[in-house]
Amino acid sequence: MTFSRPFLAIVLATSSVAAFAGDEPSGMSLDGVENHEAVIPPQCYTRTEERFNPCFTCHQSYEDEKRPNYMRDAKLQAEYDFSDFAMTNRWSNLFRDRSDEVAAISDEEILEYIAEDNYSALAGRLESMGWDGFVPDLDDLHLAGGAFDEHGFARDGSGWVAFNYKPLPSTFWPTNGSTDDVLLRLPEHFRQANECSGEGDYSVDAYRANLAILEAAIKDLPEITTLPVDENAVCADLDGDGERTLVTRIQRPDHYVGDASEVAVASMLYPTGTQFLHTVRYVGVTEDGQITPTPRMKEVRYMKKLAFHDRDELREIYEGSEEGHDDGDHEEEHGDEQDADVLPGFADTGHGLKNDFGWLVLGFIEDKQGELRPQTKEEQLFCMGCHSTIGATIDQTFAFPRKVTGADGWGYLDLKGMKDAPNVGEVDGEILTYFKRVGGGSEFRNNPEMQARWFTDDGEVDRDKVEAADVYTLITPSPERALRLNKAYRVIVEEQSFIHGRDATVVPPENVIEKVDASEQPLPEEHQYNWDIRLDWSQVDRSSER
Repeated sequence: MTFSRPFLAIVLATSSVAAFAGDEPSGMSLDGVENHEAVIPPQCYTRTEERFNPCFTCHQSYEDEKRPNYMRDAKLQAEYDFSDFAMTNRWSNLFRDRSDEVAAISDEEILEYIAEDNYSALAGRLESMGWDGFVPDLDDLHLAGGAFDEHGFARDGSGWVAFNYKPLPSTFWPTNGSTDDVLLRLPEHFRQANECSGEGDYSVDAYRANLAILEAAIKDLPEITTLPVDENAVCADLDGDGERTLVTRIQRPDHYVGDASEVAVASMLYPTGTQFLHTVRYVGVTEDGQITPTPRMKEVRYMKKLAFHDRDELREIYEGSEEGHDDGDHEEEHGDEQDADVLPGFADTGHGLKNDFGWLVLGFIEDKQGELRPQTKEEQLFCMGCHSTIGATIDQTFAFPRKVTGADGWGYLDLKGMKDAPNVGEVDGEILTYFKRVGGGSEFRNNPEMQARWFTDDGEVDRDKVEAADVYTLITPSPERALRLNKAYRVIVEEQSFIHGRDATVVPPENVIEKVDASEQPLPEEHQYNWDIRLDWSQVDRSSER
């Protein structure tokens, strides 16, 4: 893989984005990329002090041969295995003190700003610029849960479905600067059952059944609960009782149903055409101090699976990616010329980046005036790093494997009443476990509010207090902290300096490395951990919390 592209294509792509934004993003180089290692996120430069380990949530090695992630990169929990170029932390926004800029923004000003809808105009803006890539097509998404019915199905009939999941520790915890949601859409034939339904093209029964089958496949479950499905409408005995009735439990079949009945179910892999929409938003604060998603979006991120690869093919792709990241003597190659052949690269379509695993990734981000624009190539690299070659993901995704399992998990994100479920194979709640392993409420251990709430004066986790709280209480900030972080991110928007970092920090975090010292001691084995991104919801009785 390489970054090499025809010069004219790069110039045209770069120019179109800048023209759309009205302001050229800060730091853009002639070839559109300044930091060729933007796939390495800022959190990878955390100082571990030989005992604090936030790295385990991304870097894992699994012995289970059924799991189609062959990256097996658990060793990266222990060491900074970077190219020479990446030994210098390029996320310079982390080292900025924004105290004065934040103080200059009033609470009233930021509240007014985050309450504005910058999503609804995006489709028209893209059309006016001649954009030929994906256009967000879900009506009223700025309303967050208001765009969906009680079971998470989009009210506009677009096929998008919201699901309730536990946010990944800890970058996506609202206490660290953003709210978000993730939506799923299966291809049209997964939503149809023409031979059986008698309802025309769309079949709610087929869609519900196929969504449940997909969830069972991604989580590798033999059976799963589902929203009610009429088996007659999909011509299938889904619960295996020999009859066709209205069912609320499905045994995982070999194939999907309805018009997708020829598509085989592959364990821990999505079918071709699966789409995800991920909105990243400011941290909303209601009049009574509740934390909510905002109408204004920081980013709208999109993924689509363009090609399917079986396990053998995936193994070869992973092995090839490891060879492409050989960390031999690259001192000469990583000099001023930054030879692209030794750095990670992805196919640039002009409207998103494609990785070798079959996924297209693209995003829209705020311009200086707060309107959403297509991200530049380098801004998209930031997302591609996590959705390509890290060991913890399931088919390059995070959120869906973490969905509240079964019928209870279909609906817009709702953290209130959600208990701190443990990860598969563990007993303690995930957030409690994270606190103990990381020693704080963020990768950088730079969240004093979390430290005061959930840790004792001597730095130990207050187990009783953590276990008594729901997920909402555990990971949302005070209104004061929320507004402060919103202001810090607003400064980054005005600078258009996303390629230097998107973390909403006011003052520089102390536990961030500016330049990696190759002689630094690795994290000892006693502080390295096995971990599964999936959650064991069976250990939680959520009904008693409602």
